[in-house]
Amino acid sequence: MTTSNISNLNHSEKAAASSSSRIAMRVSTGSIVVNLLLSLFKLIAGIIGHSGAMISDAIHSASDVFSTIIVMIGVSIANKAADQNHPYGHERLECVASTTLAIVLALTGGGIGYSALRKIISGNAATLAIPGLLALIAAIVSIIAKEAMYQITKNAAKKINSDALMADAWHHRSDALSSIGAFIGILGARLGFPILDPVAGLVICLFIEKAAFDIYKSAFDKMVDKACPQEMIDAIRQVIQEQKDILTIDDLKTRQFGAKIYVDVSIGVDGNKTLREAHDIARIVHLTLEREFPEIKHCMVHENPK
Repeated sequence: MTTSNISNLNHSEKAAASSSSRIAMRVSTGSIVVNLLLSLFKLIAGIIGHSGAMISDAIHSASDVFSTIIVMIGVSIANKAADQNHPYGHERLECVASTTLAIVLALTGGGIGYSALRKIISGNAATLAIPGLLALIAAIVSIIAKEAMYQITKNAAKKINSDALMADAWHHRSDALSSIGAFIGILGARLGFPILDPVAGLVICLFIEKAAFDIYKSAFDKMVDKACPQEMIDAIRQVIQEQKDILTIDDLKTRQFGAKIYVDVSIGVDGNKTLREAHDIARIVHLTLEREFPEIKHCMVHENPK
C-alpha cells in the first residue's frame, strides 16, 4: 500500500468517526432539551392534576437526561483516535456506556414493577385521588414526544452503528411505555377503575426489562470478541473469493470490537510468485474488504504458499 493510500485511508476513518460523533451529539443534545421541558411540564401537570403517576413519570423523564449524558460521553470517547496506550482505538468504551444504560434501564423497570406490585397487594390503588384532566393531557403529550424521540434516536443509532445511542433510544421508548401506563392509570381512575394503573405498570416493567437485557447482551458480546453474524462472515468470504489469484481461504476469523469489526484471514496463493507479488495480492484483499464493509476497522491478511 502506498503512503498516499495509507493517508487517504486514515483520513477517511477520521472523517467517518467525526461524522458519527456529530450525529450522536446533535441527537443527544436535542434529547436533553426535550426531556428537560417535558419533565417540567409533566411535573406541573402532576401537581396541579393531583396525579402521583404523572409525577413519577416526570421523574422518569428527568432520569433520561442523565442517561443521555452518559451516551454523549461514551460516544465521544469511543470516537477518539488510537493512541500509545490504546493502539486499537477506544470503541469498546461505547460498550461500557451501553452496559451502564442497560443497568439504569433495568433498575427503572424494576422500580416501576415494584411500585405497581406493592399497590396491587396492599389494595391502596382503590384509595388514590382522582387525577385531573391536565394530567391526562400531559400523558398524551409525553407518549407522542417520547415515541418521536425513540424513532429519531433509533434511526441515528442505526446510521452510525452505535449501541450506546440505541440504548438511549430504548430508554426513550421505556419512557413512552411508562407514559402509556400513566395514561391508562389516569383514565382508569377517572372512569372508576384505579387498579388499572398498577396493572399497566407491571406490564410496562416486563417490556423495559426485556429491552435492558437485549442492550446488555449486545454490549457484552462486543466486549468478549464475539464473532460477526454468519451472514456477514459469508459475505466477507464471498468478496475474498472474487479477488484475482486467490487459490484458497485457509482461515477466516472475525471479532466485534465495539461498533467496529476486526477480520483476520489467511489466503493461499501460488508459491512460485515473488514476495512482492504475494504481498500485493494480500493488500488488494485488505483494501477491498475495508472498502466493501465500512464497519471493518482493520483487516489482517496472511498469505500461504500453495
